[in-house]
Amino acid sequence: MLRLIIILNIPVNVRWAQNGVTVAGGHGEGNATNQLYSPQGLFVDDDQTIVIADFSNHRIIQWKIGDTNGQVVAGGNGQGDRLDQFDRPTDVLIDKETESLIICDRWNRRVVRWSRRSGTTQGEILIDNIDCWGLAMDNQRYLYISDCKRHEVRRYQIGDKNGTLVAGGNGKGTRLNELNAPTYIFVDQQQTVYVSDNEKNRVMKWDKDAKEGIVIAGGEDEGNALIQLSHPAGLFVDTLGTVYVADSWNHRVMCWPKGAKQGTVIVGRNGQGAEANQYNIPVGLF
Repeated sequence: MLRLIIILNIPVNVRWAQNGVTVAGGHGEGNATNQLYSPQGLFVDDDQTIVIADFSNHRIIQWKIGDTNGQVVAGGNGQGDRLDQFDRPTDVLIDKETESLIICDRWNRRVVRWSRRSGTTQGEILIDNIDCWGLAMDNQRYLYISDCKRHEVRRYQIGDKNGTLVAGGNGKGTRLNELNAPTYIFVDQQQTVYVSDNEKNRVMKWDKDAKEGIVIAGGEDEGNALIQLSHPAGLFVDTLGTVYVADSWNHRVMCWPKGAKQGTVIVGRNGQGAEANQYNIPVGLF
């Protein structure tokens, strides 16, 4: 069964509101259901429900539009390696076909599936012994996982433990066939893989079956100029090939049109902070 992935076509000249609206958390750092603690990757369902990897709370929490409090839907039983626990999860997605969450349980070095059906009390391990960070799923239900210690991205059929190399895999480095601590990933309808190459401060594009990638954003050493990124994280690519990336350590979100030599800051021009027009190390982007 094919999954329909809808990728937006965002006009190049779109104007972005500079003040954001808080839709989850916003009540300080903590573990109450109206709080988050170092949230990382996120996924937005068709009904606008937001599912968040609540990193330092070792849980997955979801927020429906307009809710004051979130609902813990996986984990939440303290830090640990039991099947009802996580150790600092970094990413999450929804697999519609099985109505389940797929979760990157980073410091347990495993990828876990957790049913969204009521009454589920623990997950099942899909892949272990992997230094996973980011997840993506294509329209044929192939699962893509970044490994930040092996400096690679692999594609898996559900149930496959070994996967197929699709990006990196040639050790840590700066060459076009190498990655340096890849984190978040995005896959388009052509199975092109886009990678936030975190420690190299660049975003790379790897076409299907390519032996090396191309740099499409950053790559000019770490910095805050418009040609630079600082520890890029979550990313999204629209149908025009425009890349949107959470430029984490610069506390901003940038847009890089296809073929552009420099990006544009679309939100977060006001430094690090907690105001409606500021970010504090943004990570997830969807």
